[in-house]
Amino acid sequence: MISEEALAKEIVQIIENGIREDVGDGDHSSLACIPASAKGKAKLLVKEECVIAGVDFARQVFEYVDSDLKIEVEIQDGQPVKFGDVVFYVSGSSQSILKAERLVLNAMQRMSAIATKTAKYVALLKGTKTKILDTRKTTPGIRAIEKWAVRIGGGENHRFALYDMIMLKDNHIDFAGGITKAIQLTQTYLKEHQKNLKIIVEARDLNEVEEILRSEGVYRILLDNFNYADTRKAVEMIGDRCLTESSGGINEATLRKYAECGVDYISSGALTHSVSNKDLSLKAV
Repeated sequence: MISEEALAKEIVQIIENGIREDVGDGDHSSLACIPASAKGKAKLLVKEECVIAGVDFARQVFEYVDSDLKIEVEIQDGQPVKFGDVVFYVSGSSQSILKAERLVLNAMQRMSAIATKTAKYVALLKGTKTKILDTRKTTPGIRAIEKWAVRIGGGENHRFALYDMIMLKDNHIDFAGGITKAIQLTQTYLKEHQKNLKIIVEARDLNEVEEILRSEGVYRILLDNFNYADTRKAVEMIGDRCLTESSGGINEATLRKYAECGVDYISSGALTHSVSNKDLSLKAV
């Protein structure tokens, strides 16, 4: 999986690009009417019930924009909040606060939406052994903070990108000439390139599950678009030979039923691609 150091670099790149995109050669609205010496204070105000996420990201944005800005955190990441709550105060240069404002809000509104949805899925799985995973179905350029939000909401991260795990899906299998051949070629590739990457293989039916099990070294089998009955059969067939993951159109209505089939993981692209930003604002105090 991706290292903490690599994730930290991703976060820095998101901040650098976000400020570049939003500020350009200067925040001329603020520069035009607010003296450089002006000091101010603002609060992050919650206007909608949610699980808050992005507080630590906001801290990093303010630090990047102006290391003299002071943050007073009232509510930490992962906590439930309601209308009227104040998450943090930021004080210092008025120009700096305004320069950072939009990136902070855009990120926190989306991260809070993802954390809220994830927390709801985690609650639905309570009492089962199943854990919720995200996918690579993320917004281009900000994957690191979206996956961060999933963790804040109590979920777990699937692979970060194409480079930190092998995942043999239907197209890989078809292009390679079948499941067994795809696995063999993958294992040869990993050996030749001295890479230690886990292998997940997608199965489209029980026959494919049976074929995957004839190969050694598979870390997890992805049961794609299986019904409940076939999922239970697949879990029984696989036993403790490798981990199991259900995926494919699973939603709030079906999540618990798939978990009760005994799978180790359920992956859901909806955690990141189908959320509506939560309503937060940064207001002068």
